[in-house]
Parts: sequence; structure tokens; C-alpha cells
Amino acid sequence: MPRRHKQKLTVLSAFTGLGGLDLGLEAAGFKTIACIELDPPARRSIRANRPNRKLLETGNILDVARTISPKDLGLRKRQLNVLAGGPPCQPFSKAAQWAEGGRRGLADPRAKCLSAFLRIAERFLPRVILIENVPGFARGKTSAVRAIKATLRRINKRHRTRYRLESRVLNAADYGVPQRRDRAILVARRDGRAFTWPAPTHAGRHVRAYDALADVTAIKRPKLTGYWGELLRSIPEGRNYLYLTKEGGGTPVFGSRRRYWSFLLKLAKDSPAWTISARPGPATGPFHWANRPLAIKELLRLQSFPKGWRVAGSRNAQVRQIGNATPPLLAEAIGRALGHSVFGRTYESPLRLLISRRRRVPAATVPASIPSKYRKHVGTQTAHPGEGRGPGAKARARTKRLAPKRKLAITARPASRAVMERGVSRSGVQSGRRRRGRRTPRRAQPASRAA
Repeated sequence: MPRRHKQKLTVLSAFTGLGGLDLGLEAAGFKTIACIELDPPARRSIRANRPNRKLLETGNILDVARTISPKDLGLRKRQLNVLAGGPPCQPFSKAAQWAEGGRRGLADPRAKCLSAFLRIAERFLPRVILIENVPGFARGKTSAVRAIKATLRRINKRHRTRYRLESRVLNAADYGVPQRRDRAILVARRDGRAFTWPAPTHAGRHVRAYDALADVTAIKRPKLTGYWGELLRSIPEGRNYLYLTKEGGGTPVFGSRRRYWSFLLKLAKDSPAWTISARPGPATGPFHWANRPLAIKELLRLQSFPKGWRVAGSRNAQVRQIGNATPPLLAEAIGRALGHSVFGRTYESPLRLLISRRRRVPAATVPASIPSKYRKHVGTQTAHPGEGRGPGAKARARTKRLAPKRKLAITARPASRAVMERGVSRSGVQSGRRRRGRRTPRRAQPASRAA
């Protein structure tokens, strides 16, 4: 338990969802004073678990950013301790590569939510800005880090603050979460000092899926759907469809790399779970080692939510909330690091949301032969030819080649007086003075009819 302090560390939660980030910060001694959430099932989940928490009436962060002020929450500017949130991850998620349009990063309309989040940061000027998201949010072509740093520089210039962004990708399993889940964590302190990142607590000794699920009882076990589900019994624990390829060692039903990684992916009792998806298809894992989809209570536990945490909505809505959530145990580790390095808090006990390791784990189940209905697929598929050579890439190239080329019409807007005086219009076309170092050819005179 953290030591008791008179001053409460306040948090304004944006994109609250199922409340994983809030719950972890709460376990580290913080208090969420208000939540911003748009999704109706998630709002019902917040009310079910924290009925007394202030849930802003309008959950649309674009509207909130235009109207909210510190006074609305009983605060003064610079008084909020932490502004925390996980903006929509779809524009930056690796899973979006399989969707139409792919990952678009800041070009995705949903990325406007990040701009709204940063406008709220400027209104409150909290001591810490905390963002959690998928790895693509902080690295690679879709990274938002450069745009966030630019915004923070403008805020610093206007308000004489010293926000400096730091980011890392942390594996939740290294902090006791029974799941391999890489998450980008971004921290910006108002005083510009460096953040002391939490040291891994379970590196090399991860909490396993069996440790989390062995005592989860009274569950409603969902049934398999889709054509390929019955193949799960023929795949060993901890493996996916690649086992059923020529290279994998099983009966070659598929060609290597012809499917996505989580296709028919099964948990292993003696390892952490694979990353839980927010929008799984009928053949998307991870599946239970008992060859079935995971129950809602099991998904919650693999995310390190405590027993009794409730999630509202249909099964699809529940899975989406759980898959999008920050693992509370990872959030607690980050919260403790913030509490110690920024606010001078001390912690004497182990993490409150820890899941204990069991002494023994049962042996893995031996996979069965493939059912007869899949025999017709054996040996019919070859391995994927390589990047840019598959049927999808060829189809995209063919579509691009056959698409008619459109000419873009550029309409220049009227130039301002100041711009006109410089000789350049808003469209970038020279309108008065000649460019330095270039000669402007004289316009040819029209020929006379006499000539």
C-alpha cells in the first residue's frame, strides 16, 4: 500500500473505456476526478464499477476540448496532477494493416482526438501528461511523437512551461501481466525533468496464462464459430495455423504465411497469453487451450483486471472494451513510478493488482489428427511468395494501374494585403515582385491581323 498523504493526486481521464488505466493509477494512490468517454457500453461499464465517479455528460472529446475549463472540476489552472488517456489506437495499430486503407496514422480522421486531448492539456496545464497506446503510436511511419512534441513546444512558448516528451514501448508481461502485450507509454512532465521509468518486476519470470485462469470459475463458455474452428484440436498449445504447414511439422492444410499471425492461435498453459484482440474474427486467437474462445471473465483476468470487475454490453462490445483496455497492473507500475519520481510518494508493499504464480502447471494436451472435412485442403496451398508478391499486393497494383488518373484542380484563394506586398499569393504563385535570381519572361504580344 502507498503511504497515506493528505494531498490527493488528481487525474482527469480521457478515453476512459473500461477503466484499466484509471484502475491502475488508483491502485498507485491517485484519484480520478472525472472521465471523458463516448462509447455507450463503456459508459455503462464505468457506472457499473465506479457509480460515484464524475462522467462528463458529453463524452465527445472534440466538444469537451472546446468547452471544459479547470473551474468545471473545482480546480485552478496548473492544479491538476495528471491528464491521462489512450487516444483511439486504430490509426496506429498493426492490426489495421489487414483492414481496407491500412494504417493511416495522423492522416486518419480519428487522430483528431489526439489534438483535442492536447487542447485539454493546454487548458489545464497538468503536472504530467500520460498517454498509453499501441507501439505504432510512438515509433515507425505512423508515429505521433513528432506532432505531439511540436504541440508541446507551442504550449511551452505560450505558457512558459517546460513539457518534454519521453516515450518507451513496454511489454506488459515484464510487469506481471499474464499477457505478452507491447504498449507505448508517453510521459511529459511540466517541469521538463526526466521521468524515472519503472524497472521490470517479472522479466525472465512471467506470470503464465494458467496462473491467471486456473481459479476463474462460473463462466459461460462460448462456442466455436466459422469453418476453421474445429482445427484447433489439431494444433499444439502455444502454436497457430503455421503448425499445419509443410514447414510447421503438422499436416499441411495451409501454406506458410498465407494467414495472419493470430489465425487459430492457441494459449499455452506455461506461458503468458498472446495479445488479446479488440475485434477478433471467428478464427482469431488467442483461444483457450481447451479449444474454445475465451470467456469474458477469462479475458478480463488475462488483462489483469481484478475479480468482480464488470463489463457492459453484448459479447462483441465486451470483447472490444477488454481488448482496447490498458492492463491495470501495467498502469499501476507506471503510476507508482509517477508517484515516486514526480510527486515524492513512497511505496512499501508489492503491487496491489499482482497475480501470483502457481507451483505447478499441468502438462500440455497432445494435439489430435485433423478432422476429415479438412483433408481436401491438405497439400493444396504453397508458401507465400514474399512481400509484394502475394495476391493481395497484385490486386492492389492492378487496381492502381487501371484507375483513371485524375487531375487535381488547385484554386488559389485571395491573397492578404501583407502577402501581396511580399509578392507571393497564398497559393504560392508569384504575383508581384520577381523571384530573386530568376528572370520573369515577358508575356508575348498578340500578333496583329495586318501581319
